[in-house]
Amino acid sequence: MAEPVEVIRAHALEGAAHGFLGRRGGISTGLVSGLNAGLGAGDEDSAVAENRRRAADAVLPGATLVTPYQVHSADAVILQEPWNMADRPHADALVTDRPGILLGIVTADCAPVLLADMQAGVIGAAHAGWRGAHDGIIAATVAAMESLGARPARISAAIGPCIAQASYEVNAGFRAQFGTDSDRLFVLGKPGHFQFDLEAYVASRLAECGVGGVQPLGLDTYADKGRFFSYRRSTHRSEDTYGRQLSVIGLAPKSPAP
Repeated sequence: MAEPVEVIRAHALEGAAHGFLGRRGGISTGLVSGLNAGLGAGDEDSAVAENRRRAADAVLPGATLVTPYQVHSADAVILQEPWNMADRPHADALVTDRPGILLGIVTADCAPVLLADMQAGVIGAAHAGWRGAHDGIIAATVAAMESLGARPARISAAIGPCIAQASYEVNAGFRAQFGTDSDRLFVLGKPGHFQFDLEAYVASRLAECGVGGVQPLGLDTYADKGRFFSYRRSTHRSEDTYGRQLSVIGLAPKSPAP
């Protein structure tokens, strides 16, 4: 029997159709075996398409999955209508108030962030690596949601599987890009190196934006090979490629009035 798609949910996003997907339940093989959702992983396009279909159906059957062309930017796009894959905007966050659409982002150590103001009916999905978070992708996402009627204090956010502090070694040059007020995000590692807490950093950026509730899931992509893809793990193993996991959020279509 085929392994089912694993959908990881957050209680902070109750009421919104959402899920953080790992690598379980897909059809890809080789180094990207499982539910690889990345088109740049050297995988068959047909396998990626099937994996994405399975992921979407596991979260909001019948919805249209929409993803951006991610470039580690601070750009958030407000989505009014689904686009073709060939026309994807270069951006790292999507926001919408349209039911029946699943916003999706792919990650492989960076932090996937899903956000919802259910009172306003506005949702967002952001790809927050350290650079995107540093440059303002979280603030851009919240601002885009506000433009559709959301209020930061009503927004709930969940931070999905990403590389954990114990697995994220950085050098002194990396540390220098953060101010001294960021000491709590770093612990000393081997000489000249530190361990960086990406999840806590993203949570702090959400708090700075006034987001009302933040739930970090505390899941380490690097340490759990059977459950998640990891860019850094694959690099350390000198592997030729690496898979990407998908995180999605959507609003269920409204039922017709009786």
